Amino acid sequence: MAENFVNAMTNFEFIDDKKDLDWWQTAVIYQIYPRSFKDFNGTGIGDLKGIEEKAEHFKDIGVDCVWLSPIFKSPMADFGYDISDFNQIDSTFGTIDDFISLHKRLKSLGIKIILDFVPNHSSDEHEWFKKSEQKIDPYTNYYVWKDAKIDENGLKIPPNNWQSLFSNSAWTWSEKRNQYYLHQFDPKQPDLNYRSKELVEEMKNNLRFWLNLGVDGYRVDAVPFLFEDPEFQNEQRKPEEIASKEKNTYEQYIHTKTMDLNETYDMISQFREVLEEYKRKDGKTRVMIVEAYTTVSNTMRYYGDVNNPGAHMPFNFGLLTMLNDHSKAADFNNAVLEWIKNMPSGGWPNWVIGNHDNPRVAARMGPEMVDAMNMLNLLLPGTAFTYMGEEIGMEDTNVRWDQTVDPRGLNAGVDGYRQLSRDPPRTPFQWNANVSAGFTTGPKTWLPVNPNYWRLNLAEQKEQPRSHYSVYKRLTSLRKTRTMQRGAFVGHVLSEWVYAFSRTLPGAESYYVVMNVGSEDIIVDSSRLLPSSTDRVCKVHTSSINSEHLEGDLLKIDGFQMRPKSALVLTTNHSD
Repeated sequence: MAENFVNAMTNFEFIDDKKDLDWWQTAVIYQIYPRSFKDFNGTGIGDLKGIEEKAEHFKDIGVDCVWLSPIFKSPMADFGYDISDFNQIDSTFGTIDDFISLHKRLKSLGIKIILDFVPNHSSDEHEWFKKSEQKIDPYTNYYVWKDAKIDENGLKIPPNNWQSLFSNSAWTWSEKRNQYYLHQFDPKQPDLNYRSKELVEEMKNNLRFWLNLGVDGYRVDAVPFLFEDPEFQNEQRKPEEIASKEKNTYEQYIHTKTMDLNETYDMISQFREVLEEYKRKDGKTRVMIVEAYTTVSNTMRYYGDVNNPGAHMPFNFGLLTMLNDHSKAADFNNAVLEWIKNMPSGGWPNWVIGNHDNPRVAARMGPEMVDAMNMLNLLLPGTAFTYMGEEIGMEDTNVRWDQTVDPRGLNAGVDGYRQLSRDPPRTPFQWNANVSAGFTTGPKTWLPVNPNYWRLNLAEQKEQPRSHYSVYKRLTSLRKTRTMQRGAFVGHVLSEWVYAFSRTLPGAESYYVVMNVGSEDIIVDSSRLLPSSTDRVCKVHTSSINSEHLEGDLLKIDGFQMRPKSALVLTTNHSD
């Protein structure tokens, strides 16, 4: 018999109406990868004017805030994550005036904007690095420098065995300075030295620059890597039978000296304090969300505590990393509960099913699961993040080796690039069935458009009575109800392949999400979802496009058919 799981949120089953919810707690935050959203000037690369041109789309689909991946001045070795000036817009995307114009347009639509903050490293073309390389104060110690070791042949070798996330040594030799510099990512992304007080203050001022221009917060990139072991000790290699199978040398080691150091959490609290400076002036919260691919216990530390608050939220990647197209109902339950059970008192949950660094949800879970995953993402309690294209079920693009541009893919070589390249989920947004999916008027796009654009695009879905787009809009509208913003959550494993959860609030309508995550038709008994005293018939509020049930249909809760990979939002309210 399937076990009924009740998660730890029953500790605060519903949120009292007397308790105010801040804007970010009820928001859908929409991630834009600017190179791929909309090209305004025909260069084949998306830009700020393109985002402004399509700003109505955000209002239309019901998102509350947009988050822009890096738009700052950059040589583009890692497509904007190698920043040469934190306070300038890269000409690829436009100008400061274009940014101000976009911000004004979004504000007029009631949509907030947050930016990426990349604190771990700069570009090697940043003026700071050039001056640090020449030992010009105060920049001398803005980066992590170390003398070479000398091998038995008298040759210079790196100071230790630390590896770059992009593979190979994390150290590169500088002839100018006669030392190695550390880069946990690309050699063109030297790590900043957070043990330099001057550097820390510079980075805080970079936060203030954009806050002064009105941004509503930051997504903070790659925070576990801010500090390294000051003794520069070697990292332990994994057992040879494991290490030898890894194409990326980074995966051959256990990283205890280069990530998750205790000082990192204090630095995040210092960044949070900068945002609080602005809240104290006008009462408006500037949100901070941090990216940390690490253990659950380490991730939870980023929330901080009452006396030393950290991020408003560390990203919850459980739905992204713990689930795949073979996952059973219990796996879904575990992915949801892992976050909620481990979240500290006073913490606020969030949910993510895709981003620019991972295969799209349609690729990981299969195209048939797109609506089910959007239901999960948007209707669980807490903040929801949408990666651009998820609202129409965009799929990964098969990017050939000769089309590959991601440094992580290129470093892996022709035999390993398919496993490591992040290009497939980054291809241009599919607006319509015109040439290049309506993304650009130019002759070429920076990455190839998915060949399926002629059938999978926004304009086509707007014309269809049932589409991923229409489902997404119904879900974001439902999120605005009191039940979804304040209601209790209970998860259920109804059978091996059926996962369900309820959202209930005294005095308000109740909703029940039921997902057949298996590959076969199934008869579902959902009676355990509802108290025994309630009506035994439910109405379909929203159905996935692969469901045989339509909006408004009435279903007997103790036995109804569900197609494979289909999902339903049910309610006991039978009125229109």
